[in-house]
Amino acid sequence: MFWLVAATMILVALLIIVPPLWRKQECAVADDDLDQRNIKIARDRLVELKANKAAGGISQIQYDEQVAELELALSDDLDLKNPITHSQKQGRWLAYVLVVAIPVLSASLYGTLGDYQAITRINEPNQVDQTAQANQANAAMPSPEAINKMVAKLADKLKAEPNNLEGWLMLGRSYKMLQRYPEGVEAFTHAYQLAGDKPEVMLPYAEVLALANNGDWAGLPKDLVTKALSIEPENLNGLWFAALANAQQGDKKTAIGFLRKLETVLPEGSGDKQQIHELIANTESELGHAASATSPQPTTASVVSVDVAVSLAAELQSDVKPDDSVFIYAQALSGPKMPLAIIRKKAGELPLSVSLTDAQAMMPNMKLSHFKQVRLLARISKSGDAMPQTGDLIGVIEGVNLADHTVHKIVINEWVK
Repeated sequence: MFWLVAATMILVALLIIVPPLWRKQECAVADDDLDQRNIKIARDRLVELKANKAAGGISQIQYDEQVAELELALSDDLDLKNPITHSQKQGRWLAYVLVVAIPVLSASLYGTLGDYQAITRINEPNQVDQTAQANQANAAMPSPEAINKMVAKLADKLKAEPNNLEGWLMLGRSYKMLQRYPEGVEAFTHAYQLAGDKPEVMLPYAEVLALANNGDWAGLPKDLVTKALSIEPENLNGLWFAALANAQQGDKKTAIGFLRKLETVLPEGSGDKQQIHELIANTESELGHAASATSPQPTTASVVSVDVAVSLAAELQSDVKPDDSVFIYAQALSGPKMPLAIIRKKAGELPLSVSLTDAQAMMPNMKLSHFKQVRLLARISKSGDAMPQTGDLIGVIEGVNLADHTVHKIVINEWVK
């Protein structure tokens, strides 16, 4: 089976390398024929990968990696075919990539389901899914250098096409495949800013956020999963992620609830359904033993929140459109500038009031409750980018004491330079 997979990958690689060597004088019709031929090769390869996975020839992780590689290869092929003529439709390569990318988004189940003991091991301190990492390290990965080169090329292309949603999604999946999780977070952050609350974007974003933090689903990852499930209650990935997140936080009863829902939506008689059923039984058994061995302990939790009222200076009203994005967030006074909590609104909602809490943290180790004082900011972005840019409007309050529960008033009255 390996040699069949390898031979197919070599064929795809040859189809990538040969077209640029063809003479430049070929007519547009010939180019279109080649495009269609490459698309057919990619589709056939995708069908073969799905069949191979269904037959047990490759794992879900290997499948995900090879599909991501196929996306990159097809993208690179279409770039190589026209290395100089940029006057043609920019982004046409993406339309062909979607032929592969869209079916990927409808894959039957998240690869972690290949490791059904993840939830039963979740209580181990800083536990990372070592089985999944080992599979990733050992999966068939031809020419890692070539893959990295294609990923870098895609990243460069997106600098010129920052509003290319599918490009950011593909880049995020590629970084995840390469275990470059922080860069994956950046890519999916761009995708989320462009797409908004769409489960097909929110769930992979949540996953790579968790992976970037040693598998920790607390904070923004769990919030994204919860919101995605409110939109698509039977989303398979969402149900699995929710089970993981709750089990990780010690709430195995809730985790079991999500697993039961997952079991009901999986195909009858499938191996996945049977293994989820067994996982539920094992988790319930562990829960029963834990309940008999320990008694509930009272817990107290202090909720840290900052109430913020945001308004726009009168002299700047004419410079803002109702659809412009407004980011309201807190930062540490020193160190990383990553928001400790962030909320996104529209300029048309101003003036407005919000509460910043740990629930809006981007990283579990960077949240409000870890600090005594913070900086509060409100920024209007015409591009919708979470990163400050020249031409944005901003208001700042320095040195806010979190023990002060008054409403902090931010007036957006300056230009970002």
